[in-house]
Amino acid sequence: IDNQKDKMELTTVGTIEETDDKYIINYKEEQEPPAAPIDVRVVVRKDEKSVEMTRSGAFASCLTIEKSKRNLCHYGTEYGDILMGISGHTIDCDYTEDKGQFIFSYDIDINGALASRNEVKINFRKNQE
Repeated sequence: IDNQKDKMELTTVGTIEETDDKYIINYKEEQEPPAAPIDVRVVVRKDEKSVEMTRSGAFASCLTIEKSKRNLCHYGTEYGDILMGISGHTIDCDYTEDKGQFIFSYDIDINGALASRNEVKINFRKNQE
């Protein structure tokens, strides 16, 4: 918004599971002490129609991102929940047996006003045991 750009990068250990119709990614997101880590679950449909990002912990949230669709989602904060509109744009999956990448983009609006444009890239590689 207003040509402002922020970039956040997180490197962590997690799990990825493949089912018949989706990929399920689980990891912990560390917080500033004394806050406890947040459990994050990202479910990406193989048909690239939707992504669901769920954060559980002290402040829970669940964002549903669907291509060309707007969903209302609750985002938990220490001051209470915020109701946000999530408008999905792109969802791309590149998955192989030992590595891959998921990219999805979406807009967030609050009370109908655009708050941010977002792109998430999840790169993974499986440990060689």
